[in-house]
Amino acid sequence: MSDIVVSARSVSKIFGNGPEQVRALDDVSVDICQNEFFTMLGPSGCGKTTLLRLIGGFEQATSGDILLEGQVLNDLPPYKRPINTVFQSYALFPHLTVRQNITFGLEMKGMPRREANGRADEMLDLVQLAPYGDRMPSQLSGGQQQRIALARALAPAPRVLLLDEPLSALDLKLRKEMQIELKRLQTETGITFVFVTHDQEEALAMSDRIAVMQAGKILQIGSPRDIYESPTHRFVADFIGESNFLHGEVRQTDGGAAVLTLAGGREIALAAMPVSGPRDNVTISIRPERLALYARNDQKDGLTGTIRDIVYFGTDTTYHIDLGPSGTDARLTVRVQNREGEGREFERGAQVGVTVPVDAIRVLAD
Repeated sequence: MSDIVVSARSVSKIFGNGPEQVRALDDVSVDICQNEFFTMLGPSGCGKTTLLRLIGGFEQATSGDILLEGQVLNDLPPYKRPINTVFQSYALFPHLTVRQNITFGLEMKGMPRREANGRADEMLDLVQLAPYGDRMPSQLSGGQQQRIALARALAPAPRVLLLDEPLSALDLKLRKEMQIELKRLQTETGITFVFVTHDQEEALAMSDRIAVMQAGKILQIGSPRDIYESPTHRFVADFIGESNFLHGEVRQTDGGAAVLTLAGGREIALAAMPVSGPRDNVTISIRPERLALYARNDQKDGLTGTIRDIVYFGTDTTYHIDLGPSGTDARLTVRVQNREGEGREFERGAQVGVTVPVDAIRVLAD
C-alpha cells in the first residue's frame, strides 16, 4: 500500500471574475506522505493557505483534484473529512474549561462523555498540561492556549492535521519552544502534519520536507537540507536564508573545465558545465558562510575586493565586500564565525581575497 496520504493533482484555484480574477493556485501537484511533517513555505499571497484550505474542504478547487489515500475529496464537506485544522487564532470556547474544550468535538461525534473525558486527559498529558484541565482559557498563557488548541485538534485522531501559521501570535522565545513541541507531537502521534508558514526558520527547524511556493506554484520540494544547500531557483535561494548572487557568462576552457566570467572579467571555477554549451546571463548562488576571507598578500586563489561594511552579530561577523576597483561589477557577503583565538580580524577598507569553494556554488534555473 502506498504511504501517500494527501495528494493534489493539477489543482488550480481562481478567485473573482473577469479582469479582477486572481489565480491563487496554478496547476499545483504534490504528494504528502504518512507520518510526515510537511511544510508549505512562501510569502503572503503565494497560495500556501489556499492549498491548505482546499485540503481541509474550506474552499473548492476551480480545477484538479484533492485526494486522501486515493479517494477524491472534492465534494466532501470539511466535517466529513478525517482532517482537523489549527488556525492562527486559538478559537477556544471562553465559557468552557480546558477539558470541556477538548471533549466538545468528541461528544459532538457521539463519543460517550466518560470516554471523551479519558481521551481529553490523554491529550492533556501529550501536550504536558495535565494539571490545567479544570482551568478556563482566560487563565492560560498564549503558549498554553495554543497547546490546548492542538490537543483539541488531535483528540479525534485525524489522519491529517492542518496548521495555518499557528505560532504567528507568539513571541520569539515561546515560538521557538513551540517549534520543538510541535515536532515532538507529530513524532509521538504519527499523524501527518501539513504546516503553513512564511517563516523560513520555522520551516527548517521542524519539517521533514518543505514545498517552497511563489505566485501560486511550487518551485521546489525537498528536505530542509536540500532546500537550503541546493536551491534550484533564485527565489528559493533568496527566500531561504541569505545568498550571494553572481551573474556572468559560462564557458568551457580548452582543458574541459567550466568557468563563470563575471562582468568585470573575474573568473570563478564551476564543478561542471551547467549548460549545454557557452551561455551568457547565467546566475549562481553562494551561501555567505561557505566563503572564506584571507589577506590579499597571501596570494591564494579566489576573488579579491575591498571590505565596505562590517557587521558584528556576536556568534559571527558579516563582511560586505566590493569586488573590483570600482565596486560596481559585483558584491559579496561573507559570514565568518567568531571563535576566540582563531582567524584574524579585518578592518573596513582592507584589501582582501575571498576563497570560493567549487562545491558551494549552485547554478540557478532561469
